[in-house]
Amino acid sequence: MRSNIDTDQIIPKQFLKRIERTGFGEFLFYDWRYRANGEPDESFVLNEGRYEGASILLAGRNFGCGSSREHAPWSLLDYGFRAIIAPSFADIFANNCMKNGIVPVTLAEEEVEELARRAREKRDYRVTVDLEQSVVRDGAGFEAKFFIDEFRRYCLLEGLDDIGLTLRHEPQIASYEKSRPQWRETSGAE
Repeated sequence: MRSNIDTDQIIPKQFLKRIERTGFGEFLFYDWRYRANGEPDESFVLNEGRYEGASILLAGRNFGCGSSREHAPWSLLDYGFRAIIAPSFADIFANNCMKNGIVPVTLAEEEVEELARRAREKRDYRVTVDLEQSVVRDGAGFEAKFFIDEFRRYCLLEGLDDIGLTLRHEPQIASYEKSRPQWRETSGAE
């Protein structure tokens, strides 16, 4: 529930040496999850057994600020998070999340704090992010609507990234390519 968690805290720079989208989950919040000797820091929330396998992350204001690295959503996704609920997000980070299949849910600070309180107090607490209805709810009476751009919602529901969106138009692209004059295909070298 910390505010201003930046991308360097989400995934420290020393783990950015690869370009694959997978394998980053083990380094998520590394400097907070592990002590200097490499042992897990039991006081960090994600090291509490009760939160193992959680797919929704609760966070404070301005989550994902700092540099614009896609490795941050990659590490969150690889760790198992599918949605993040916070009072606000850095714009570039929120956009990177949506392009990588993570739902950034903006709720009022009081609502996020209430969810965090319930999660701390109830051992098997469950929250649902209903993307179709744009609502967050639990089984104990909490319900809050959230706004998400309709195009982004569509892409998330359909599992489409920018490449997937382009491939939906593959027949039109192929037709266009066939209709291009042959002289445009030559490299100019003789």
